[in-house]
Amino acid sequence: MSQNAPFDRALLAARRRKALRGDRAGADFLLASVCEDLAFRLMPVMRRFDIGVDLGGHAGLVTKMLEGSGKVGRVIRADLFAADPDLPPPHLVADDAVIPFRNESLDLVVSALSLQFVNDLPGTLVQIRRALRPDGLFLAALLGGDTLIELRDVMLKAELELTGGASPRVAPFAGTRDLGALLQRAGFALPVADQDTLTVRYDTLFDLIADLRRMGAANVLTQRSRRPVGREFFRRAAEIYAQDHADADGRIRATFQIISLAGWAPHESQQKPLKPGSARMRLADALAATEKPKD
Repeated sequence: MSQNAPFDRALLAARRRKALRGDRAGADFLLASVCEDLAFRLMPVMRRFDIGVDLGGHAGLVTKMLEGSGKVGRVIRADLFAADPDLPPPHLVADDAVIPFRNESLDLVVSALSLQFVNDLPGTLVQIRRALRPDGLFLAALLGGDTLIELRDVMLKAELELTGGASPRVAPFAGTRDLGALLQRAGFALPVADQDTLTVRYDTLFDLIADLRRMGAANVLTQRSRRPVGREFFRRAAEIYAQDHADADGRIRATFQIISLAGWAPHESQQKPLKPGSARMRLADALAATEKPKD
């Protein structure tokens, strides 16, 4: 594993397997919200996709959404790292950093809350674009840079206070503008990137951490500290959380920034921007404006 890679993918795989074997009751609330939004974005697309891929397979929610949309002929569920024991067997188990599909073999790829943990996201997006047939669609939802800003803040403060130093404990995810630029760089046509923020309230920091573990989303940063932290660290972090990021009723807030991406594999039928200087009407004429000469 390269020390330059931000995420420990082997640890991510282990955490995901543990989460799949554990109690996940209620821990799919974030995924359910994202899946509902992806369905909303797919709804106005007036075409049918012969082959679509659920890249990640979390809880089968994306597969269920695609099958219920009436827009996909065949849905391939590609579970991430390990098969979900609570679901029928997937079509394949895959690593979403290495897309296991040949070029121009798919019509639709949908990924929910997975690609933010890929170390070479530009390369992965290129792989997805190449796997799509011309005029194929890519839809994704990723965690954005403001995700868990409260947790990042209180852990930093607690560790500095107790040890005089700090190590990274919450992942530094990308922002909307950066992800939109990556879509263009990967060669997608008509790229779109936008964001939404979901605020979830918990009784305590410990309830939030329990949910993250049930999601398999605990710290997988390569540069994380290997030194165990004691109860005093979490007790102090919980106190700071309650002090700085709680509502009037005492419950704490946890921010999840969701960045949605959409892009098409290029096709000659798609609308293209005009070349600079090709306009046939001056802006002043179009606006019926009177031009004033310069002094």
